[in-house]
Amino acid sequence: MGSQTLSSNPENSLATGEVSKRSGFTREQIYSYLNAGLIKESGRTSTGRLRFDPACIERLRLIRQLNESGYTLRDIRETFKTAFRA
Repeated sequence: MGSQTLSSNPENSLATGEVSKRSGFTREQIYSYLNAGLIKESGRTSTGRLRFDPACIERLRLIRQLNESGYTLRDIRETFKTAFRA
């Protein structure tokens, strides 16, 4: 989806700040995981602000659990590629 502009149902997507609040990750961590390919944006607003699918929260929680279990971000990315075809 990349940088698609949201026009239908943007209320179903979450702003970066809301993702941060719900997941416990900082905005910087969210951007880092986005850049690393661990999460994906669902689109952007007409002003260019990132939006995320609510399911992103669960994926971030999974990232945290895996990381706390000793997985590196590289391990997590490979696991996601295999499991989710991310």
